[in-house]
Amino acid sequence: MADIVKQILVRPIQLADQITKAADEAYSFRQECLEVKAKTEKLAGLLRQAARASNDLYERPTRRIIDDTEQVLFKAIALVEKCRATGLMKRLFTIIPAAAFRKITMQLENSLGDVSWLLRVSASGDDRDDEYLGGLPPIAANEPILCLIWEQVAILFTGSLDDRSDAAASLVSLARDNDRYGRLIIEEGGVPPLLKLAKEGKLEGQENAARAIGLLGRDPESVEQIVNSGVCQVFAKILKEGHMKVQTVVAWAVSELASNHPKCQDHFAQNNIIRFLVSHLAFETVQEHSKYAIVSNKQSLSSIHTVVMASNTNPSDKSHDQDETNSNISHPMSNQTPSQMHSLVANTFAIKGSGSGSGSGSGTNKNQTKQSNQQHQHHTKGGPTPKGNNPTHVSLMGTSIKGREYEDPETKAQMKAMAARALWQLSRGNLQICRSITESRALLCFAVLLEKGDDEVKSYSALAMMEITDVAEQYSELRRSAFKPTSPAAKAVVEQLLKVIENEVPDLLIPCVKSIGSLSRTFRATETRIIAPLVKLLDEREAEVSMEAAVALIKFACTENFLRDNHSKAIIAAGGAKHLIQLVYFGEQMVQAPALVLLCYIALNVPDSETLAQEEVLVVLEWSTKQSHLVEAPTIDEILPEAKSRLELYQSRGSRGFH
Repeated sequence: MADIVKQILVRPIQLADQITKAADEAYSFRQECLEVKAKTEKLAGLLRQAARASNDLYERPTRRIIDDTEQVLFKAIALVEKCRATGLMKRLFTIIPAAAFRKITMQLENSLGDVSWLLRVSASGDDRDDEYLGGLPPIAANEPILCLIWEQVAILFTGSLDDRSDAAASLVSLARDNDRYGRLIIEEGGVPPLLKLAKEGKLEGQENAARAIGLLGRDPESVEQIVNSGVCQVFAKILKEGHMKVQTVVAWAVSELASNHPKCQDHFAQNNIIRFLVSHLAFETVQEHSKYAIVSNKQSLSSIHTVVMASNTNPSDKSHDQDETNSNISHPMSNQTPSQMHSLVANTFAIKGSGSGSGSGSGTNKNQTKQSNQQHQHHTKGGPTPKGNNPTHVSLMGTSIKGREYEDPETKAQMKAMAARALWQLSRGNLQICRSITESRALLCFAVLLEKGDDEVKSYSALAMMEITDVAEQYSELRRSAFKPTSPAAKAVVEQLLKVIENEVPDLLIPCVKSIGSLSRTFRATETRIIAPLVKLLDEREAEVSMEAAVALIKFACTENFLRDNHSKAIIAAGGAKHLIQLVYFGEQMVQAPALVLLCYIALNVPDSETLAQEEVLVVLEWSTKQSHLVEAPTIDEILPEAKSRLELYQSRGSRGFH
């Protein structure tokens, strides 16, 4: 950058020397020319000083100020050249307004102020005149915010750590106030020094820098520039080794950048951000030996662990979606003693630690232990190794945990909340990241946090599960691997989702309902407890909740679900037909369409139902065909005629038996 700055300064220095020489040769307006000469010589001295300090100059304002100064010098030399006319006729016909010298003198004075400000603001903290920093240069008259940004960014380049922290805090305020200011900070080169401060600064400075970066990524273009500046590498290093308070802000910043530009998800994943976030999420949440090894020697077995391990099925057993097999094996839950639970927890972790979960599970305990230890040594390379042989004291994979257990509970809870928030945004629509998350113990962590976390942690955990299950709904391979019926973690997640739905927890209800709907094809035929809580929500006073419940139930009753007949009967048995009729007739418009779609699917699946005949569902469908806003809705125009026709056939044939 120093060479570029020197090249910028060559031309104005040459112009200043030419003005000095021409002023000495002036015949007219000699006094005014000498005044111009004095100003120009002073300006030339500052320009030469700038050339000597080119290594320290901040390039962005240097370009702008030197360009403006060069234009002033061009005008000055043109004016002075007119005063060199020697012939009588030239002097008679050369008109020089008296105001021209006053104007050029004022412009030179402004250029002196601008270059002086540039030298001062680019100087190191010890050399900078603190009194001057209270003001802005003359160039700020046109755009004061730009000059304020220049000043703060320059301090980030050359100031002390405390000054740089204050400058980052100022940029946080500017970026928070106005999107345009954020774009200006990026354009004026503010991201690289912020990243440097995030790596090297004190605790407060690192927090301010990370927060500023998160606020700057307000749109895809800005996020792209931030990613190209190397934010992924810096954030990964902080999440691995930084102070937990800084890591919390970094996790929040990751969530902001991923939210505003989903294409950056893979960049973060390639730099192990997912791995570090999961480690933070799982710290003191669950005990495990796995891909992301977790430390937790204080966490006692809780009710969620009882749910997780209450299965005597080998996790390595092969499972399929409903559309491939119709199994009648139920999920045994909570029918074992606490000591059995503890044993199952330990055995499951040992099994999961010994392989990928796809083997036959027939190896000996000795081989499993050996393989688990080998994996543990591999995953903890680069991190501190705990003392002692207690298997629950496991080092985080590639993550320093020194001192984390001594953080205050509020900081730990906030770290988990921001880690869940980041995973929520990173997993949105991304199969690879969702696979990486589900291959870790993140699902189990989300289940635990949904039950026992703070309100914020619960909220972001529910949203993260919503995104992961949404991707699993679209990709059968993820659905089979992450949410197979024999998976303890999947059982724990479903249990907590159902608990939220049954208790109708306000802030968590909608994402949990969506998650259950996305998992509709993973439930077995005898898993009947899923339907009733969703049907109950159809009678919810809030239209949005009723709509989401109807949408979720549609996924159970639709054509793509292999067990649609069983689920449709369960919906009817839970009183769903009556609720749906009420919603179709009297519900808000946003609820009417999904309620009618669900009613049509039920009519298609079990047209011979006596309950449908008694509730006069056929009359409801007849009425719906005359409602233009319903008939024109997507999906309805396809299935309503078929459902009506099928119901007419069965209801008329069996009508005598129903009355």
